[in-house]
Amino acid sequence: MKLTTVQADAVQELGNIGAAHAATTLSQMLGSTIEMSVPAIKVIDLSQLGQYMGEESAAMVMFELQGDIPHGGYILFYITQESAIRMTNTMLGMTEMNRPLNEMDQSALLEVGNIMVSAFLDATAELLGFIMLPSPPSLTIDMAHAVMQSLIAQMQEETNEVLLFSTELVCEEHKIDSDIIMMPERSTLIRIIELLENMMKA
Repeated sequence: MKLTTVQADAVQELGNIGAAHAATTLSQMLGSTIEMSVPAIKVIDLSQLGQYMGEESAAMVMFELQGDIPHGGYILFYITQESAIRMTNTMLGMTEMNRPLNEMDQSALLEVGNIMVSAFLDATAELLGFIMLPSPPSLTIDMAHAVMQSLIAQMQEETNEVLLFSTELVCEEHKIDSDIIMMPERSTLIRIIELLENMMKA
């Protein structure tokens, strides 16, 4: 699964547009400035996924990509457990950090993930004219690579590697560090690249 430099730049720009909308949405929810990194595109061998994602426990709000391709892959809102508590404290008017994520936290994270991922996919759909809709969200709190390996095992197409493009979203005021990670199926990625290349030729 190799992208040419032009293809990688085009996919990166797509991620940039989607993530900018997600960052704006998060900024409005928290009433704080959100800094956004340039989207990173990596092809990761499944055996190396643990090294890439690390061992830290995190909250992940997961969606299956649906729409014009019924099983398009997955998109995740990823946030470390500490950042998740900082975020929900900000939203819910609490201050206690040394606590587990409770039912209210989980509900807030599902809502944030849903709104941000919807903003991301709305922006990419507007650019591509290609609809990717999020499934109803599910929340898991675990080590990220374990969750992602489980999702990859459920993908429709056999693969030994996965293309991730992730964008880091950081709120300095509240010390919140999060990511949006997209894992498209190969057929979805091919379709996206075709549409981007046609746009560049137009």
